[in-house]
Amino acid sequence: MARILYIQTSGTDTPERLYAPFMLAMTARATDIDADIFFMIKGVTVVKKGAAEKIKVGSFPKLSEIRDQAISAGATIYICEQSTQLFGMARGDFIEEGRVVGALTLNDLALDADAVITF
Repeated sequence: MARILYIQTSGTDTPERLYAPFMLAMTARATDIDADIFFMIKGVTVVKKGAAEKIKVGSFPKLSEIRDQAISAGATIYICEQSTQLFGMARGDFIEEGRVVGALTLNDLALDADAVITF
């Protein structure tokens, strides 16, 4: 099966950039493509508990609704441990569906992916 890795580096300070990885992951899953989303740098702010519930851009639903749909469709959420340390965030600060992982995991995901897209 094909696999796409989406890397989200944008954070809650640029809400218009946050919908794309979730929507693309849902689209990938709908066509039987595995989808992983890796949040790093400011991207970790997006998967902090309660953050996506506060984000709504234009006529789109709240970001948390799109996130939950992507997760329900089978997208896997990864959170960069080094980025959480950079911003002083504890492991328990994040949504329970997210896996806090190290840099080696990102390298492995990228090597296993058929495509890598960064936001």
